[in-house]
Amino acid sequence: MDDVRSLLQSLSRRYDRLQKSSFRMGESDLTLAHSHILYELNKHTQLSMQQTADNLGVDITTFSRQIQTLIKAGLVSKTPYPNDKRIYLLSLTEKGEQTASHIDTIINKRLMESFSRLSDFERDTILHSLKILTKVM
Repeated sequence: MDDVRSLLQSLSRRYDRLQKSSFRMGESDLTLAHSHILYELNKHTQLSMQQTADNLGVDITTFSRQIQTLIKAGLVSKTPYPNDKRIYLLSLTEKGEQTASHIDTIINKRLMESFSRLSDFERDTILHSLKILTKVM
């Protein structure tokens, strides 16, 4: 299993580098953590702060600091939940949606460039395997 772990570590690092280089082309002050938050909020609207932090596997205090930076940058808005004012819902602002979309476009383009070097069979095999791996993990 050491080889599997090594492959996953390598894949994770390479994907992180791809992401970092992609959002540097967009918003220069974003970190990898910010990019992950924007992605999560773009995919799931009106999540609470706790739900978003849980989805990302980050403790709430670290997450709160990241959110404050994104709010100050005008990318995220935070509104109290109507039934419980202790809970805050997060959503992307228009600028946040544009930034998330821009990052997605760049990352998807780079992924497609990587996948274009593969045969249809290899591409389908990798996608199928990633779906299975994600499901079992």
